[in-house]
Amino acid sequence: MIKEAIKFVTNLGIKPAERKLNFMDQDGNLRNIIISDDGRPVEIASLNYLAKEALVINTLTGLVDYIQSNVERHDIPYFLHIVDHERVELTGVLQSDGKRETLVIARAIVPDFNYDYFLDSEQLIISLQSKFTKTKDRDLLLKVIGNVKEENVRQTGDNGIAQAVTIKTGVASADDVLVPNPVTLAPYRTFLEVVQPESDFIFRMKDGPRGAIFEADGGAWRNQAIENIRAYLSEELADEINDERITIIA
Repeated sequence: MIKEAIKFVTNLGIKPAERKLNFMDQDGNLRNIIISDDGRPVEIASLNYLAKEALVINTLTGLVDYIQSNVERHDIPYFLHIVDHERVELTGVLQSDGKRETLVIARAIVPDFNYDYFLDSEQLIISLQSKFTKTKDRDLLLKVIGNVKEENVRQTGDNGIAQAVTIKTGVASADDVLVPNPVTLAPYRTFLEVVQPESDFIFRMKDGPRGAIFEADGGAWRNQAIENIRAYLSEELADEINDERITIIA
């Protein structure tokens, strides 16, 4: 039956990219066949060959490499679904029984940070350097936290928006500085291959000295992270998108 179908399609002079056959075999199984440039039949995804479980990886680079290798699926359209800032799924088209195959799940590995909790100065300094990208406000916070005079924290000036604290500016000198609020920071919150989205935070200090960072943008950074992921994948998979093998959904 397959041989007759191939002969029929070839005689019609159909372009190789359009030589796709979907039919039921004698056992009642759905078969998906594509005719290669040299006339050979290549079976692609069917109900009998759906992945039982998805391949889980942790980078967008690995996801792109998998798609471009084109080893397990040949010339079949798939969706790249950007679920959120930490998860991207490679899924198939809807099958006749309503199922949709998931081939790959990419999950970002991001460091944990205790927002809304007051940390001692040493913990906060380490976290700001290891879990946040370098920005002007991050460096300013590091300077304030690292030089604040403990005996003066209890006497900070506070107008409800900004705090004034005394920091050491020399061996025997000290100056009052105004801690800015809000501050613009860019924590590591999504895949490392893309630009980490910046957002506003509220920074507060109390005796100890201790400091805390509170999110202040209502979670809008997540939308920016998704757009950054989309931009990265669109550039890396430009050929596959142009060939209509991949459709990005965000």
